[in-house]
Amino acid sequence: MRAKQKPLVAIVADDRALCAELAGQMDEAGFSHQTFHKGATALRFLEEHHVHLVLMEPFLQDVGGFEVLARLRRSSVGPAVIMISGARGSANIARALNAGADDYVCLPHEAEELAARMRAVLRRTETSGDNRLTSNAALATGVFRFNGVEVHPERLEITAAGRSSKVGRKEIGILCHLHANPGVIVSRHGLIHAVWGVHADVRSRSLDQYVAKLRTAFGRLDRGLECLRTIHGIGYWYEPAEEAPKGPAEDRRPRRPA
Repeated sequence: MRAKQKPLVAIVADDRALCAELAGQMDEAGFSHQTFHKGATALRFLEEHHVHLVLMEPFLQDVGGFEVLARLRRSSVGPAVIMISGARGSANIARALNAGADDYVCLPHEAEELAARMRAVLRRTETSGDNRLTSNAALATGVFRFNGVEVHPERLEITAAGRSSKVGRKEIGILCHLHANPGVIVSRHGLIHAVWGVHADVRSRSLDQYVAKLRTAFGRLDRGLECLRTIHGIGYWYEPAEEAPKGPAEDRRPRRPA
């Protein structure tokens, strides 16, 4: 977490009064925040944005808090999570901590104590990879060029000719891995493992959707991604346009990794 950056907290609770109370406390404690009343909506936001900490009720009406937590922990990179609930007792606390929560706060709570617990959790996660976007990319990853477009991991955006286009964390990770492996076939499994982690449960169709998002983002800057070819049944092949050999396209063949 950078020095002047306010930590971003996702508040996930179907109790709207509780959400409003927590939002006010986040303002007073100096945290930025986004509020969600459904687990599915929160998951979509967490997938596309870098969030430092999640305050979440364990029981939600659609996707339960424990399922949201499980999905976050299946990824090698995810925000810190504090469960907040009126369910007291050691069994409830143990269940949340064993499921991967970083802390558990019982309701009703004291705002000052909650803020202190959040800062303590953030201090721990900050030293264990809190600045990571994906397994292979972090906020501190330097700016690099991809097919004539500048990729800014710290801002989650790509820029060209004074224009910018926002991209998600996973898209940044995909660009980083392809940029590091030009001119060779990158298998689907290899790309998924590099970006999501070796234990991630991600389908090839999901990967294709992220690549499609990248093509759309580059298109918004009037830049194509012809340099990124799909090798059907295998994976992808990226050859930077400025390094592509001259001659008919059919004469160029990707090299398989050694």
